[in-house]
Amino acid sequence: MTDMGAFRETITAWVAGGPGDRARELAAELSVKTVVLLEGPSDLAAVGALAESRGRDLEAEGVCVLAMNGAMSVGRHARLLGPQGLGLRLTGLCDEAERGYYARALGQDGPEGEGARQREFFVCAADLEDELIRALGVSRVEELIREEGDLRALRTFVRQPAQHGRSPQRQLRRFLGTKKGRKIHYGRVLVRALSPGQVPAPLEDLLAAV
Repeated sequence: MTDMGAFRETITAWVAGGPGDRARELAAELSVKTVVLLEGPSDLAAVGALAESRGRDLEAEGVCVLAMNGAMSVGRHARLLGPQGLGLRLTGLCDEAERGYYARALGQDGPEGEGARQREFFVCAADLEDELIRALGVSRVEELIREEGDLRALRTFVRQPAQHGRSPQRQLRRFLGTKKGRKIHYGRVLVRALSPGQVPAPLEDLLAAV
């Protein structure tokens, strides 16, 4: 049975220079209406965890959440999937540093109107991990790290000379990116630990928009 994972794989191959016919077929077969363009797999994990906590099945709703493995490819994704390509609605989540790539690709540096609104995207102050750490607080994040069995690794990390003088929040943010797969894992862990009123605005607004 074809699923949204197959569609994502087809899009990745198309963006890399492959043919696009299969992507068009799958978009129709799966009734895809919206594509959420994310920078990487940790963002994908976080969005998926929040949707799950809200009882939403985004795939069944025709929403494809896609990790692009870097914001610089958002322009090509937008050309292939948006009005000039498959004609799908586009939205996304990005870091502040990558706002310009998204604005150019999704048309928000141009005229306002319905088209711009339908391609809106949402921006994290630094990145999504920073938003989640600020929402939960340093103490709660450290507690979650302890529960996940990583407290010893964190203590070793913060004793490194490069971490001296950094705030606990910055240390935690850096720690989450020090081991392959850790950001993805904690993307889910931190989101699941949020109370309804703690969800960072960019993440909350993104889910509300799809």
